[in-house]
Amino acid sequence: MSAAGTSETLAVCSAAKSSGPAIARATTARKNAALNAMADALDAHQDRVLEANVTDLEQARAEGVSSALQDRLTLTPERLTKAADGLREVVELADPVGEVLRGWRLPNGLEVRQVRVPLGVVAMVYEGRPNVTVDAAGLAIKSGNACVLRGSSSAIHSNTALADLLREALVEQGFPRDVVGLITDTRRESVRELAHARGLVDLLIPRGGAGLIQAVVTDSSVPVIETGVGNCHVYVDSGAELSRARRIVVDAKTDRPSVCNAAETLLVHRDVAEAFLPEAAAALVAAGVELRGDSTAQAIAEMNGATPEDWDTEYLDLVLAVRVVDGLDDAISHIAAHGTSHTEAIVTEDRAAARRFVGEVDAAAVMVNASTRFTDGGEFGFGAEIGISTQRLHARGPMALPELTTSKYLVDGDGQVRG
Repeated sequence: MSAAGTSETLAVCSAAKSSGPAIARATTARKNAALNAMADALDAHQDRVLEANVTDLEQARAEGVSSALQDRLTLTPERLTKAADGLREVVELADPVGEVLRGWRLPNGLEVRQVRVPLGVVAMVYEGRPNVTVDAAGLAIKSGNACVLRGSSSAIHSNTALADLLREALVEQGFPRDVVGLITDTRRESVRELAHARGLVDLLIPRGGAGLIQAVVTDSSVPVIETGVGNCHVYVDSGAELSRARRIVVDAKTDRPSVCNAAETLLVHRDVAEAFLPEAAAALVAAGVELRGDSTAQAIAEMNGATPEDWDTEYLDLVLAVRVVDGLDDAISHIAAHGTSHTEAIVTEDRAAARRFVGEVDAAAVMVNASTRFTDGGEFGFGAEIGISTQRLHARGPMALPELTTSKYLVDGDGQVRG
């Protein structure tokens, strides 16, 4: 299934480009009907998807894939129901297409309006997590875009089953099947071809590990929005309420350790380290977390020693680096040196410290007294998300419908000329 040949990539992109106008000009009612049909298809045919997912999981186990990555790959009836419900939530969101961003009348009588329009063909390269197939397709359709999806070999059977269901529902609603395109060639060459499909693909979004993202960003001639690695920190300040801090840290690390908004490093103010770390470490270890601490943290609570590499590692697993810092300045400096501009959190009752942290930490999302796990399109009220951007472009943080549009200017006149 993974050796379809590199020509498949361009064929899928070309078909999506040809099908794009059908979705771009569709009314909100027609797009919503398609999304509801897609959700109904997921609910009605869970068995097809789960059977395909079993094949992927068996292959992953045979290859010795870690339990955390298996979790990212796993689909359950509950997760499929959540994916279907996510599509229905997108139905309830406002259609961004046609929204007037601003408008004015010039002294010469020209009426100028800037309105949102679809981007065209949005392509995604992603690893594991077959639910991304559903999220990306749903957001693309609601925002009037065709999409091209290229998942990993580890999820190829699951992605194919999901894409087939979604496309069957689209056809039933009168849309071209190729509005949602799936590349089944999972060799690296297909990613490179996709990254160079300029003229066929209008935006490419890589979503996965650092290696994949960097490869796409550095080798692409297609515009790219970078969804970054999540080396996220929780800083427990001297002004923290310690029982609250403990709950936040445990949640940030253990709620779902295999995702990019899970915490990877715990920073603790020296003044509260002896009061906080023993109970926090015990709670984390009880939840199955391996702790890797600096010498000060090791002297306070039982844990393994951290290496310099630990401060820069996105574990995506039940592993947490722990460092005792001298204060807020030290914490901010550590995050600046090792963070990936994804999500950073401070736990404190000191509002001045919170204001400094929010103002000086460079990240797409900064949390005060809340878990890093909330950096998520669904949790932010966007419905599903297509990724979390760590760039400084127009799209930063969880990307939903508005981020999948561009704009054009509409100018109405009654005979005005320039010369």
